[in-house]
Amino acid sequence: MEIGRKYWVFADGDLPPHGDREPLGHEALMITNAGDQDAVIDMEVLFSDKEPKSNVILKVPAKRVIGFRLDYPIGEENYQIPFGQYALVLKSNVPVVMVFGRLDRRKDCAYYEMDGYSM
Repeated sequence: MEIGRKYWVFADGDLPPHGDREPLGHEALMITNAGDQDAVIDMEVLFSDKEPKSNVILKVPAKRVIGFRLDYPIGEENYQIPFGQYALVLKSNVPVVMVFGRLDRRKDCAYYEMDGYSM
């Protein structure tokens, strides 16, 4: 049985400021690959005010989970998502499960977990 989907969209990206206490504010993309084949994920970052960034390649080995902190450089080229509004469109070669979350320190510690659209 395959677990997950190959196509995901997370429409509400907006990196929060780090704040002045640990853990620092951030967004993260958690990807679980429960299958027997390594996942290669092609991520496109869409913006409200600039051209998209395509072909950010993320890899998740078979039977593993990786958390990608989106306030740090990611992918094979160490792409840094800029602060401001963005969305993620992700295409995987094998079915995976993804969750997108935000730790926002602007007001009382708040962590939001966001569902993505998948097909």
